[in-house]
Amino acid sequence: MQTHDEQRHGTTRPDLVHREYWNITQVTGPLVFLGNGDRFPTGAILDLVLESGERRQGQVLEASSERAVVQVLQGTQGVDVKRTAVSLRQEAARIVASKDVIGRRFNGVGAPIDGLPPLADGVELDIAGAAINPVSRDNPSDFIETGISTIDGFNTLVRGQKLPIFFGAGLPANELASLIVRQAATRNDAGEFVVVFGSMGITEREAAFFLRSFEEGGRGSRVVAFINKASDPAIERLFTPRCALTLAEYLAFEHDFHVLVVLSDMTNYCEALRQIASAREEIPGRRGYPGYMYTDLSSIYERAGRIRGKKGSVTQIPMLSMPDDDITHPIPDLTGYITEGQIVLSRALHRRGVFPPVDVLPSLSRLMNNGIGDGLTRADHRELANQLYACYAHGRDIRKLMSIVGEDALTELDQKYLRFAEGFEAQMVGQGHSRRAIDETLGLGWQLLNILPKEELTRINKDLLDRYYSQTMEDGVPSPYI
Repeated sequence: MQTHDEQRHGTTRPDLVHREYWNITQVTGPLVFLGNGDRFPTGAILDLVLESGERRQGQVLEASSERAVVQVLQGTQGVDVKRTAVSLRQEAARIVASKDVIGRRFNGVGAPIDGLPPLADGVELDIAGAAINPVSRDNPSDFIETGISTIDGFNTLVRGQKLPIFFGAGLPANELASLIVRQAATRNDAGEFVVVFGSMGITEREAAFFLRSFEEGGRGSRVVAFINKASDPAIERLFTPRCALTLAEYLAFEHDFHVLVVLSDMTNYCEALRQIASAREEIPGRRGYPGYMYTDLSSIYERAGRIRGKKGSVTQIPMLSMPDDDITHPIPDLTGYITEGQIVLSRALHRRGVFPPVDVLPSLSRLMNNGIGDGLTRADHRELANQLYACYAHGRDIRKLMSIVGEDALTELDQKYLRFAEGFEAQMVGQGHSRRAIDETLGLGWQLLNILPKEELTRINKDLLDRYYSQTMEDGVPSPYI
């Protein structure tokens, strides 16, 4: 067994490197169990050589003097307990990182799938990564413009933030993700902006859609994609986000890129985690998911951030489907505790043909104030967003009231709030697939507020109202903010 120092520094005992063992005691689902587990450190990558000569890779999940638990990436079909040899490949799962990866496509474990050869030069990095020292962390800040009004205007994404997107089955989350990948940019240094896309358990059709959308949007050369398909081994999904984030950290903190990491679908990741836990016969937690799922998700989400003294940053947008549209399901529930807000897609808006169907009311960006305001977006951004949110919420309440008492029972002011809510959903939310700059979003917000009397706008100070608000357009000429 390795000493503590050997494990910490990644050294390998020379007597183990080429030694083969025939000590598999059990095969269960995607796992194999080895006797004398202390021969291999936890996290090590092993080679399994079948009787036919086929080689498969596995990772050690647990190692003790009694046994080692190994998850096999290519599955355990055909693994014979007595005729399969096991040997140490490397001390930890690693990928090769280089600036040359930008624009390339890989599978879930970092092997090229774009027809190009593996990287000849680069740095081998442990995909487990290293936690950022809290003392060295810098506060997430600076606006990332996605071109989507409901995000930029009301749930602003900032560099170094982790902001998940929650959606139900059948909602156009993939279309929204592709738009974000194609459109997102920092305002002042877009040339240093790179997107790392990691997919887990997507179909062939979805994979083709993403790759095609990146190319058609002109972003293909600035996107690194890690694609794990539904037909690929489920175990591979546990590696995909860590490969993506390891590369993102390298590009951000070694080469000063601003990296946006989009991960879809984290629910498939958690299902793979549950599969492994079940195979290990662990005591299940909520709805059968392992009790350590919060810790495991934290090890992924907390890799977003900025480091003091470093120009680069890692920003995360994890995407996860909510089973049965249940936002209290363990996966979105735990994700919400770890991350800094959420973007929620609405089935009701989708049924009405609104795209993107982002429900502004339950959506939230806890770090929005770090990226907006004078010098970042615009001085009126915060107060305008607050006012629009309040008016839209009131308009939704009026809509519910109308369904009970009828439209004839509404006051004239109620009618205006109802018109505002309809206009907000049709114009502000339902922007379609076009890109909208933040100034356009804010201008449209002021235009919508013109539906309401000035005295109703109590969340905006007088100076801003005097500057931007106008109930009429003189001589038919639009106000300068539109």
